[in-house]
Amino acid sequence: MTDPDVPSAYVRDKRAPRETPEQLRARIPGWGADLDPADRPSHPKLRYAPETTGAHWDFPERQPEKEPRERSIEHAFVTPVFGTAQPLRGLSGVVRRFAYRRFSEGRLAHWLLLIVGDRIDAWGSHLRSFASGPPDVPASGLRSELTRGGLRSRRGRSDARHHVLDPVVVAGPWVAGAAVTWTGARRLVRALRR
Repeated sequence: MTDPDVPSAYVRDKRAPRETPEQLRARIPGWGADLDPADRPSHPKLRYAPETTGAHWDFPERQPEKEPRERSIEHAFVTPVFGTAQPLRGLSGVVRRFAYRRFSEGRLAHWLLLIVGDRIDAWGSHLRSFASGPPDVPASGLRSELTRGGLRSRRGRSDARHHVLDPVVVAGPWVAGAAVTWTGARRLVRALRR
């Protein structure tokens, strides 16, 4: 016996059979008003009828693909027009191509590999900045945070409790990179002295 006060979703016994459309229509005014497509206000929009609307569309001419573009494995081909401003290159390109070639966009591995490719690209840019002109400075916005009201502007925001993590997120990779470089340099010096 089921308790009438307990919702049926929380009992282990078989639920009562669903109401028929006629019972629902009798109990709920207007129920099922859109079951018949002819009664739907949007019905003409749902039907492809270029002769009545004058709309027409032909598949556009395909943009030439000078180098293979990444595309999801769910799609048979790349869209007719696509961007070429940031071609994949280097190790980050290899990682991103692997993500697209191997995993569906519905898989977490696909997106994690794209993030890894992005991080590899960011570190490559940081390393290139050391070789060309003034390098990236990890604390470039720190002075403006302290002198231009950066901390004051953060008060009252919904994400304020995350602000303590900002230094870790910004400086953490630089500190880790410096520690790895320092450890490697010490081991190299020790190996050369032996």
